[in-house]
Amino acid sequence: MSEKTGGSGWSAGADTIKIGLITPMTGAYSILGILQENSIRVEMDRINQAGGLGGAKLELVIRDSALDPGKAVQAANEMVGDEQVKMVVGPSLSAFYNASKAIYEQNKKLNCQPGVGTGDFGVLKYGFRSQDPNNISVEKMLEYLQTQDVKSIGLVYEADDTGKAMDGYIKEMAPKYGLTYLSYQETRPDDQSHRPYLDKLKDAGAIMVSSNASGAKTMAAAAEANYKGVMASTSGLQNVTFLDAAGELAIGSVFAAGNVQFNIRDKATWKAGYRAHVEAVEAKYGLVEGPKSGAKMPKGTAIAADCVTAFAAAAESAKSVDPDKLATAMAALDIPDTETPSGNAIKPADHEFYHVGDIHIYKWDRDADGWFITEVTPKS
Repeated sequence: MSEKTGGSGWSAGADTIKIGLITPMTGAYSILGILQENSIRVEMDRINQAGGLGGAKLELVIRDSALDPGKAVQAANEMVGDEQVKMVVGPSLSAFYNASKAIYEQNKKLNCQPGVGTGDFGVLKYGFRSQDPNNISVEKMLEYLQTQDVKSIGLVYEADDTGKAMDGYIKEMAPKYGLTYLSYQETRPDDQSHRPYLDKLKDAGAIMVSSNASGAKTMAAAAEANYKGVMASTSGLQNVTFLDAAGELAIGSVFAAGNVQFNIRDKATWKAGYRAHVEAVEAKYGLVEGPKSGAKMPKGTAIAADCVTAFAAAAESAKSVDPDKLATAMAALDIPDTETPSGNAIKPADHEFYHVGDIHIYKWDRDADGWFITEVTPKS
């Protein structure tokens, strides 16, 4: 084992530091894994080209969860058993992480989650979240709907941990914003169509849909039913899959998310770190283009890259890759939004990278030049 010293005067004690990624790389939601991998590689390349960490180069190790919780848990066990893996990103999706997080805690393995919307990360020592938590995204959306004089809302979501949590959030918060909560329609993986759910919510002023793969089915059903209310969601609605499924209905649909500026046409408004990351992803991996909508998005997801940014900053601060020192240093980070891949500040004292002030509301629209978004966040 080498004892190389980095440019900042400390040694990682090895030539290589591994970062693990557990995510769906095959199956219906494989696009998530591809986007996460691409952004992580771009950020790792940037760090490696600058000299690495403590004389070590970063290396990515990937395990395919294939949307199978058993495989996700097996992969988590593999990762904690590899001493060279100093941080794990994933497994994505709340149910899979819930099945794995105790493994990380018991084995002192730092982990960062850009694909987990529910749960309390403040009770964890080694777990951090780089995604907007669904509870604050829901509240931000309800605040927006109130400003649009929407009076009722329904939910169409998977019957999983995330869906049940979303149901709880809306049930708890809707009255505060003058909204009547009509019902939670629980979808099934084998649903051929979501039209029956839409028919039950046809009079709702707004419908919240899943940010996961089934949300596109709900959008397609809404288009088929000629639904006239507001289609809303959390950050997954930025995906071109939703536009392909919804067609014209997507005009006016809204989503709550951290900084997502790619489809804002004025690049001068983009955060500097976000713009640099997106342009690097586009140069290396290209764009995702919806075959029906023609809408485009980067072939990467910057919130996954934020995990690597935070890991590197924590390691440099601690001058160590010891898990306890890394966790302490990670919680003490304060990286401004101009310097992160996502364009969101990283200040995770509570193990959450992002907070309510980081959440925006974006609205989809289309003109002769194609699809674009406008920020419509209510003024506090």
